[in-house]
Amino acid sequence: MEVTIIGAGLAGSEAALQLAKRGHTINLYEMRPKKNTGAHKGRNFAEFVCSNSLGSTDLTNASGLLKQEMEILGGELIKIAYECRIPAGNALAIDRELFSKQVTDKITAKPNINIIREELTEIPQTPTIIATGPLTSNKLADSIKKFTQNEHLYFFDAIAPIVEKESINFDKAFFANRYDKAEGAYINCPMNKEQYERFYNILISSPRIELKEFEKNAKFFESCLPIEVLASRGIDTLRFGPMKPVGLIDKRTGIENYAVVQLRQDNSAKTLYNLVGFQTNLKWASQKELLQSIPGLENVNIVRYGVMHRNTFINSPQILNSSLQTRKRADLFFAGQITGTEGYTESIATGLLAGINMAKYLQGKNLITLPKETMLGALTHYISNPEHSRFQPINSNWGIIPQIEVSKKDRKNKKLKATLMSERAVEKLGRINF
Repeated sequence: MEVTIIGAGLAGSEAALQLAKRGHTINLYEMRPKKNTGAHKGRNFAEFVCSNSLGSTDLTNASGLLKQEMEILGGELIKIAYECRIPAGNALAIDRELFSKQVTDKITAKPNINIIREELTEIPQTPTIIATGPLTSNKLADSIKKFTQNEHLYFFDAIAPIVEKESINFDKAFFANRYDKAEGAYINCPMNKEQYERFYNILISSPRIELKEFEKNAKFFESCLPIEVLASRGIDTLRFGPMKPVGLIDKRTGIENYAVVQLRQDNSAKTLYNLVGFQTNLKWASQKELLQSIPGLENVNIVRYGVMHRNTFINSPQILNSSLQTRKRADLFFAGQITGTEGYTESIATGLLAGINMAKYLQGKNLITLPKETMLGALTHYISNPEHSRFQPINSNWGIIPQIEVSKKDRKNKKLKATLMSERAVEKLGRINF
């Protein structure tokens, strides 16, 4: 039986590969490049837009556990991500262009995946996975709204600028990881109090790109706030957020600075770096002035300016089961950020689960409901919990997993608790026949 997958982003690409290796025929619809989203740039599948990082690989980190679970479940994109890895300390950062190309090549090489470069505006009445992401086209969004009989919820996501490494002044900038862990993978631009205050004053007085009328009541996702929104909460907010100086000491001076701007490698050639936590909706001329006020970036060449775009997600607690199957239609699944899971790793993981469960549905087998003790299980249970009255997108995090009992003396040892919860998750996942 044929399956339609709408959207060849991270979730849709993973779902397609999962179904293809199980012998199913897939009609994979991708509207780009005939119709663009306003955020994507290329024509390849699984494009990274906001950042090039999939987060930590450490099993004491929620995102690290999720990656381990994806490997156990036979994820395809996580393998490609490790093949395209570039230095970023404990984080899994990738060469985004290489990654997207390799995913596209792998999908194109599958004879049972039919690639259809068209916009699909109605939900098909055949087995379907909707993985159109946060930038679902208006016509399809209307069809989804009609099916769900729920208003969509919106929040806004902002993209950080990317700059050329050769234009950075390393008389001021320096390489280091926080707390000097491993070989320095991040470029750090230090600021003293006077420099920070000048930067802050430019930031809060800079004009922003005007929102359209329907965007004016925007809901921002808390972990991806534009830097100007963070700054509006107080002059020291950035110094305790993306610009915190803790654990970053320039060995040339031995000084822990007042604030530090970090840049993360963005491509394998190590020629491009993105500004960590600098998502922004400032006008481009203001972005240039702001960035060039940062010590070490006075003459920086900006190759991509930050932009802000709308993210769309469904009211999953009223629509989905934890298997990612819709409650109203057994042959319709959702995956990726449109479900209200936030983050690249989370998108791939939900595409993986939707692909596995669609295959089980087609075979007449019971769908997989992952244990709440696993990170992916906790995530899918969270987004499908009908008790949510004000649902908002969520990343993987330890707070959604059932806690584990430890001795009284170890209750404040977060690393130990995370290690034990990871071990429990891996053990439970190993019992599942997927």
